[in-house]
Amino acid sequence: MNLHFAHSKNHAGVEHLLVQHLDAVAELARRFAARFDAGELAYWAGKWHDLGKFHPEFTKYLLSPDARRGPDHSSAGMVYAWESLELLALVIGGHHAGLDSRENLKCRWREKRGLAAIREALEIARREMAALAPSKPLLSCLPAFLHTPPSTQKGDPERSAELLIRMLFSALVDADFLDTEAHFCPEQAAARGPKATLGDLRMRFEENQARLMAASTGRLNQLRREIYEHCRAAGTRPQGCFRLTAPTGGAKTRSSLGFALAHALHHGLERVIVAIPYTSIIEQTADVYRGIFGDEEGLVLEHHSAVVLEETHEDPVTEHQAWSRLASQNWDAPIVVTTTVQLFESLFANRPGRCRKLHNLARSVIVLDEVQTLPPGLLEPILDVLRQLVAHYRVTVVLCTATQPALDDSPYLRGLPNVQELLPQQERYFDALRRVHYEIPAVTERWTWGQTAERLRAEPQALAIVNTKKDAMALLDALDDPAALHLSTLMCGAHRRAVLHEVRQRLHEGKPCRLVSTQVVEAGVDLDFPVVLRAVGPLDRIVQAAGRCNREGKLDRGRVIVFHPAEGGLPRGAYRSGYDLAGQMLRSGCDLDDPRTYQRYFHHLYQAVELDSQAIQPAREHFDYPTVAQKFRMIADDSVSVVVRPPGHEKQVDELLAQVGRQAEAPDRLTRRFQPYVVGIYAHLLPQYERDGLLCQVTPGLWQWLGSYDRVRGLVSRGQDPEQLVV
Repeated sequence: MNLHFAHSKNHAGVEHLLVQHLDAVAELARRFAARFDAGELAYWAGKWHDLGKFHPEFTKYLLSPDARRGPDHSSAGMVYAWESLELLALVIGGHHAGLDSRENLKCRWREKRGLAAIREALEIARREMAALAPSKPLLSCLPAFLHTPPSTQKGDPERSAELLIRMLFSALVDADFLDTEAHFCPEQAAARGPKATLGDLRMRFEENQARLMAASTGRLNQLRREIYEHCRAAGTRPQGCFRLTAPTGGAKTRSSLGFALAHALHHGLERVIVAIPYTSIIEQTADVYRGIFGDEEGLVLEHHSAVVLEETHEDPVTEHQAWSRLASQNWDAPIVVTTTVQLFESLFANRPGRCRKLHNLARSVIVLDEVQTLPPGLLEPILDVLRQLVAHYRVTVVLCTATQPALDDSPYLRGLPNVQELLPQQERYFDALRRVHYEIPAVTERWTWGQTAERLRAEPQALAIVNTKKDAMALLDALDDPAALHLSTLMCGAHRRAVLHEVRQRLHEGKPCRLVSTQVVEAGVDLDFPVVLRAVGPLDRIVQAAGRCNREGKLDRGRVIVFHPAEGGLPRGAYRSGYDLAGQMLRSGCDLDDPRTYQRYFHHLYQAVELDSQAIQPAREHFDYPTVAQKFRMIADDSVSVVVRPPGHEKQVDELLAQVGRQAEAPDRLTRRFQPYVVGIYAHLLPQYERDGLLCQVTPGLWQWLGSYDRVRGLVSRGQDPEQLVV
């Protein structure tokens, strides 16, 4: 037997034998995919993925000190798999470059199958490997759910197969990464994996919850205790789709986690994944979790753009950060806190790095916090994937919010079937936790920004939320208060976090605090103003704004003043449709404290907007993975990241810029460290701003803003509409 190698020697001088690599990857992939009854398929994907490395030219490449790029080694396995099962050919053919379209792969197969190098590699593989082919047809190993029942709707079989291919791809690429890492970096491989079980975490959680309840008194805390106990008791229900509809201040964060832990342990699930729309809320949630579980490594993974996990000489990572960096690659952690963007864009991605984590979604509880923020234009593909995860991958989904969208199956929406309520008699809790009084003027009563500013100045502590960044600038101008604060996407993440800290400090100390904001402050941000002014907008946004008023119930009633601006604009699309619908419902005198109001609102909204605006579902049915990945964007991809120097962070930014300046090309780990200090501007404005001397390129894909950055307003450009400037 000739020796064939998968990789070059490691630091200890040990070669990585190809047969050993194929066997190890096959076994790992089988273990990963066994969670969704596709272990045998994943096993053979692992067995065949590197068959091209049997060709003598690949061995020469590994042994040559001057070789920079090896020969094609994924096509041989793809060609071999095609003869057994086409879906495995897609999985293997993309394990380096990413999942391709079915049509492109078919062309590649036709091109490659007759090549002498492919035939030679496969002949050697047949001689060198004891069992290269399965003992039974792989068609018999397909999961039962791919056998189409009579009631299946058009496109269902194709989309079910599309997701299965994606999950098998995830199992293969993660297994390949892990076995390669074990060869080159055994110490790093040994540092992987959770350091506690879900059972350990549940015990800590219940001990912490018991202490909190023992120390808490009063009517509000009694209601929170009841909500928590309902959720905890529901943990033994069968897996499926659940809804936690609880009012703001009802302790949804703890209650949903209590359900998720109890449910996961009862059903033998492996992890809890909490997906949250905004990093500001993630940090709040992560703080709650740290208060419960501590800062130990291997317990809770916080995975989002504001977390910096890379090491530098000036800032070495801690042991916990080192574990988090590894766990973020494949979500191998008992509890994962992430963004809805990270979760769903990964589910529709095609690159190995983004898809690697997907197999770990199987056998999990996914909590979607502030679920009403899911973009309507992507709702159809999102719900389709969630429905499949529940039906075929042993996933339980929890929809968590105070303003529950109508995501159930209905004549106008292919939604989630049999959604169960976790909280009985919701109306009783919404009524008991009424914290605000809504003041809604007649539609004919319209306020200028001067009148709005006058109302704001009359209150020592007040929050005003408007519909656009341009409106926020106009209100700040009219307010003319040097102590006023502002929040919008004109500011980088670090600046917004600093403002939120300042706001909380002023409110806590009873100091004057007037904040002008766009919608970035809504949906879960932990602020507690006595008065909130909200420009008329979509109905759920108005009520989410009210969640920033009298949040802790310290007043008998806070005041939420809904006003009609006499000037200003509205974001396009579903936001404008929601605005029109909200106006109709407000005029009809709807009860904003009744959770059924939002079911009616979303029923009408989802009939008024396009729910697959990017035509993602047809692309999935044609197995066009690159097109799906390109089109599924929860955040606009026509933007570029611009580095700014926010107040108080100038030194950190300058140090990062200096590090980039010392290198010809900044590595990804360094550019990621800029994340807290970037603002996204529209790509089409780059040439103009570069000509005007407002931008310079730091490194490919990253620019520095040389124009003004105001300590209150953030990035500003004279004469430029803020709506057209920043995404």
